Amino acid sequence: MTNPYAEWFEQLRAEYGEQLGAMPLPEGLPEHLRNLIAHHDEEAIQFMIKLAWQFGAQVGYAAGSRQSEAPGPQIRPSRVQA
Repeated sequence: MTNPYAEWFEQLRAEYGEQLGAMPLPEGLPEHLRNLIAHHDEEAIQFMIKLAWQFGAQVGYAAGSRQSEAPGPQIRPSRVQA
């Protein structure tokens, strides 16, 4: 049986890997993550992923809420005359 999250992450990596690879992480974070991996601190890594997931969900929800509440563009008559 395949893991749907693994497939989804691989699809995201294929689509956005190059773009996100160029995005720097905050100073010290890559070293901290390497340290957590080296010490097999799965609990801390899962906590970081949960935070990122939660923040992403909140941003997505907020963006979706603004879109559904936002009125259409207002069209103003032009005052420019030829």
